[in-house]
Amino acid sequence: MIRVHDAIVDDQFGPQAAAYVTSAVHAAGEDLDALEALARAAAPVRALDLGCGGGHVAYRLAAHAGAVTACDLSSEMLAAVAASARERGLANIETRQSAAERLPFEDATFHFLGCRFSAHHWRGFEAGLSEARRVLKPGCTAVFIDGMSPGRAALDTHLQAVELLRDTSHVRDYSAGEWQAALTRAGFDIRQVRTWRLRMEYASWTARMRTPDLNSAAIRALQAAASAETVEHFAIEADGSFMLDALMIEAVAA
Repeated sequence: MIRVHDAIVDDQFGPQAAAYVTSAVHAAGEDLDALEALARAAAPVRALDLGCGGGHVAYRLAAHAGAVTACDLSSEMLAAVAASARERGLANIETRQSAAERLPFEDATFHFLGCRFSAHHWRGFEAGLSEARRVLKPGCTAVFIDGMSPGRAALDTHLQAVELLRDTSHVRDYSAGEWQAALTRAGFDIRQVRTWRLRMEYASWTARMRTPDLNSAAIRALQAAASAETVEHFAIEADGSFMLDALMIEAVAA
């Protein structure tokens, strides 16, 4: 049976909703601290966590915004976020189910937007960014955080291959240049770009997505056959763990 992309995403993340809410990898990080600092300075009336996953951006925004909407494609993920918000006493978080490419909000609804490790799942990258710009009030801040392609063809091919084998809802990790160009076309002005590297511990990285044994074996085969340049760039370890490039872009709705 042929499945649409949205169903693949929901199948991948729905059963893992609770795991993403409690995931230490997703719940902390200097990028999350930096996003919260921007939200604190902005003190938005309404904020959007776009592609909220386990809701970690929403939880940080809640302390500084009048109201926060956590938006995601997965109903199970949203249920887990709503339950966690109640447990944390965060009464100003609401949830809304939607794909990034067709947001159910009026133009200029929000005064701050955070999007963390979501865009690489979007079926329509540029459509999602255009929707983000549409629902954000002009002059207000958006923060996008995601894994990043190194850009060089051989390295890019390796990364996309192992990402797709690990998680069949993966679409693409974009390069910094692709991000900046797409955001500009969507109507954002780029204020700052930060990059860093994250260590992906192989066992937990595949366990979070319930990667089938066959796919895991294929990833390890690709790593074993990788060129010296690829092994060096991703710092591939004996157990399959590796370093992932990541970026954070602070942009303003023009």
